[in-house]
Amino acid sequence: MVEHESVTQLPHSESVDILLLLEGTYPFVSGGVSSWVFEIISGFPDIRFGAVFVGSCPEDYGKMKYPLPENLVHLELHYLFDSPPGDLSSQSRSFSDSMVMLEKMHGHFHEGTYSTKADEDIRHILQHCCPGGKLNQDFFLHSNESWEYIKHRYREFAKEESFIDYIWTVRTIHAPIWRLTEIACSCVKAGAYHSISTGYAGFLGSILKMKSGRPLLLSEHGIYTKERRIDLYQSQWIKGNHEGLEKNSSDINFFSRMWIDFFEGIGRFAYHMSDHIVALYEENRKRQVRDGAPSDRTISIPNGINVDRFAALRAKRSETPPKVACLIGRVVPIKDIKTFIRAAHVVIARMPETELWIAGPDDEDPEYASQCRALSESLGLQGKLRFLGYQKLDELLPKIGLVVLSSISEALPLVILEGFAAGVPAVSTDVGSCKQLIYGLENEDRAMGAAGRVVGISDPQALAEAILILLQNTDVWQNASQAGIRRVERYYNQQLMFSRYRALYEESLSWQA
Repeated sequence: MVEHESVTQLPHSESVDILLLLEGTYPFVSGGVSSWVFEIISGFPDIRFGAVFVGSCPEDYGKMKYPLPENLVHLELHYLFDSPPGDLSSQSRSFSDSMVMLEKMHGHFHEGTYSTKADEDIRHILQHCCPGGKLNQDFFLHSNESWEYIKHRYREFAKEESFIDYIWTVRTIHAPIWRLTEIACSCVKAGAYHSISTGYAGFLGSILKMKSGRPLLLSEHGIYTKERRIDLYQSQWIKGNHEGLEKNSSDINFFSRMWIDFFEGIGRFAYHMSDHIVALYEENRKRQVRDGAPSDRTISIPNGINVDRFAALRAKRSETPPKVACLIGRVVPIKDIKTFIRAAHVVIARMPETELWIAGPDDEDPEYASQCRALSESLGLQGKLRFLGYQKLDELLPKIGLVVLSSISEALPLVILEGFAAGVPAVSTDVGSCKQLIYGLENEDRAMGAAGRVVGISDPQALAEAILILLQNTDVWQNASQAGIRRVERYYNQQLMFSRYRALYEESLSWQA
């Protein structure tokens, strides 16, 4: 475990009931999944939770953003990319069947399908990835056999690309496999594992399930491979990437494709190792099945919030809509803050008394945050568009007329539900479950009315028009406010979510090997 500024304060236990597996979220990142994790731990005070945080490098994370509940009795911090993959020139002892296993691992991760044979092979391979095993990291990095195999794959699949870029991409992609195996070998004993994504956390959960035989529960707030694909398309550190969001699969950069194949492969493995697979809404459950999840293990459990907490804020707001539209979220590309800023320019031109706020941390991607501020200044929005940084929702929501999301990807955003409970309608792009939240799902739900407006992705004009419709018309705004209140109280109460997760936890903890 890598030293962290708060590592001496971390709780430690020899065993836990439920071990949460977290990738880049709680307790270091505010909002979204992290808020959900905090509520889950706090909502089951009788369960002894542990958590394994898996991140990139220590310097990518600041101080913890959340307190640690008393029933979080164990917390580990691990970083996958805090050291280089290793010296290229060393030699390593080889075993006769090591290359056979390596070839099988690549074949199953990249062939795009899954089978019982793949399951058996990957289980066998991972048993030999432990320190001292036949397929350990030292063998992969330093043996002549591995070097020849990598050169062979380069000549067969990537001879038009830079060999140096290829070799380091291969090493960087594979290094976490052995790091995660090491973590699993020393991990705290648990009654059951609960991974909050596929990806590295899901892969760790798969290894732990394989080693211990204890149940694995997988929850996906968004579809990890979809969101990771967006991140990879936009990443400037991947050589050859085009700027912007690539939508044509034929345009995908070769090295981006390597990363995507890897994440899709370990995602399929996590699906097949999981005993229960939870999506936030039905469309994502169907997407999980299309991506390889066994249908009979999937279930939809919508997020829920503490409605009473936010309902108390209704008394603090005015009867007419405050002329403030607030984007609540991190200042990162996936939230498409630039589209909101361009929409703000249209709104101010039509309704100058309006203010537009951005409430969320801006330290995750400083370069993007700087670009957003520069765009705001270039459009002359000084004094009208404000970057507030992280804000406490209990203080923020009574002051605003609209919650706005301009994201290019979401799952089931808690902030929309929290706004509804406080009587604040929403304007959102058509991503994730946002249309379901704002317009309703089934007939009874839709009959409650529209709790705001939904517009297309990356369309600042449409976003601005939707904001103006609600803020300029008190009757429309009040009807949307009441629709949101009814919907969140009926379908998205936190107790409904807790009851369904308690059933899953109790089933997992009662499972006998």
